[in-house]
Amino acid sequence: MPFAATAHGTLHYDIVDQVAPWREARLPILFHHGIGASAGIWAGWRPALTDAYRLVTFDMRGYGRSNIPAEEFKWSLDLLVDDLFAVADAAGLSRFHLVGESIGGTVAMAAVLARPARIATLTVSNGAHLGASIQRADAWRRQLEEGGSKGWSDAFLRDRFHDGALSPERRAWFAAEQEKWSPASILNALGVLIGTDLTPRLADIGCPTLLLHPDASPFIPVAVVADLLKGLPDAELNIFGRSRHGLPFSHAVQCAQALRSFLDSRRAD
Repeated sequence: MPFAATAHGTLHYDIVDQVAPWREARLPILFHHGIGASAGIWAGWRPALTDAYRLVTFDMRGYGRSNIPAEEFKWSLDLLVDDLFAVADAAGLSRFHLVGESIGGTVAMAAVLARPARIATLTVSNGAHLGASIQRADAWRRQLEEGGSKGWSDAFLRDRFHDGALSPERRAWFAAEQEKWSPASILNALGVLIGTDLTPRLADIGCPTLLLHPDASPFIPVAVVADLLKGLPDAELNIFGRSRHGLPFSHAVQCAQALRSFLDSRRAD
């Protein structure tokens, strides 16, 4: 079971490598999930990518098999960026394509700013550069105080998915994964997100960037990601109809196809 070492505990990661040995080698893809999600959400992306790309996923700090900090531990954006590169280093990724969803997208943007030479392309799904734009943050705290992780998760599922967007089996799996998050990890990670504003540095994100966004996220309005698009030197935006904040899971096939088309067109290998 592979783990990446950090100054504050280990992070669990997985590698999927199904590329035929005779195929031309392309740069690998590293995925970063968001609060309430898990590395398993990327499974639906694999069919569109595994023929040509080695894929690396990991449990972000505060969740699953990775380090679960004490409630008083000080989280920061720099810490989460360091976590991302710790996983990349452990998995042997010297240069790679980077995909992040929700807070994972914010961390991914900060990672490009921190070490631009390491990242060939950036993909941000249902994410934002401006944490203060996140809506319903106060409601999260109240839900956790009143109903614990399950109460919060039950409410969050309505923000993630339209009715009927998932099969009962997929919805039950996602709910079970989301309920595993501790209240402290949820609120501490959210605190990092709320305190982030990358607006002044967007012009420094020079790598080709793909933005994938739902048309009805209760947290990040389309107007916010439109502003993000304007601030990036080389970016394109795909808006997905009838989708909410669970876009990379509910629309995994469509998102993966958009990423594959983007990578094929840019051939940043």
